[in-house]
Amino acid sequence: MVCPACQKEMVAKDFGGVMVDVCEDGCHGIWFDWMELCKLDEQNEGLGNALNNALTHERANDENRGQIKCPKCSLLMHIHKYESAKEINVDECYACGGFFLDSGELRTIRDNFMSEEEREAYTQKLLDGNSEFQKAEDALDKDKARDEAIRKYTRFMRLSYYCTGK
Repeated sequence: MVCPACQKEMVAKDFGGVMVDVCEDGCHGIWFDWMELCKLDEQNEGLGNALNNALTHERANDENRGQIKCPKCSLLMHIHKYESAKEINVDECYACGGFFLDSGELRTIRDNFMSEEEREAYTQKLLDGNSEFQKAEDALDKDKARDEAIRKYTRFMRLSYYCTGK
């Protein structure tokens, strides 16, 4: 597999029962197939020399790089905050579910891993600051109120019909 960041060849490494692809001769980025990152994002997960070596690299993230292409699907990957760590940007392929982490990002994720309560509070903070989400939430509330009014009216009409026979 070719590294999506520096175009060097990646090699498969065992991080303690989870096989990932590492860019050893280039940027030291790591590719995680679908559901692999969630097996290694906490401090106590994974083991072995390959994982320890990956955790020693300094964080190197070129924020001006822009979107990269998925090494599996060749589609543009999406940059977003990782759900279980505070303020960490990751590259995710929405087609295959893979993640690409730049050098040092796995250690940063593990160092900043949030509990379920912290994650919920952080998610709410992000949503509260998103005006498009607020508009969608308001529209949903209006739709729910409208649906409830229609249900009540329909129930009333059925009761009226059954009581009067008309």
